[in-house]
Amino acid sequence: MAKQFALAVNGKTLAIESEPDTPLLYVLRNDAALSGPKFGCGLGQCGACTVILDGVAVRSCITPIASVGDAKVTTLEGLGTSEAPHRVQQAFMDEQAAQCGYCTNGMIMAAKALLDANPNPRTDEVKQALAKNLCRCGSHLRIVRAVLRAASTERGQ
Repeated sequence: MAKQFALAVNGKTLAIESEPDTPLLYVLRNDAALSGPKFGCGLGQCGACTVILDGVAVRSCITPIASVGDAKVTTLEGLGTSEAPHRVQQAFMDEQAAQCGYCTNGMIMAAKALLDANPNPRTDEVKQALAKNLCRCGSHLRIVRAVLRAASTERGQ
């Protein structure tokens, strides 16, 4: 039976009517018309659907809407704009860290959560934080460079 949910997404409150076990990904894409999080595997294994829930990178394809509660949801659209991209988004552009781009949402969201928790990560920490986000194109080296660039941008280097 459908229930009413109030979700805090990218600084706005959305009133959603949905089944409690509906994946957050479906609500974000279908009800909120947000296209940042992607459907990849549907099993929480690829990372394409990653969003940030109260500072933690989570897989929205396996997160039921009923479990979100009062948590603040941030999607790729909540980071920056094309006119003023977030420093992680800008670093990905500067390093040309995307080929097909399908994994980019998950990589950027995981990178943002990492940099929020650890503003000065070592290369091995970046690799560990991104290890569960799959990229079939082989852009890993550019992605790691982009995250390190975003970290140095924050430090003003």
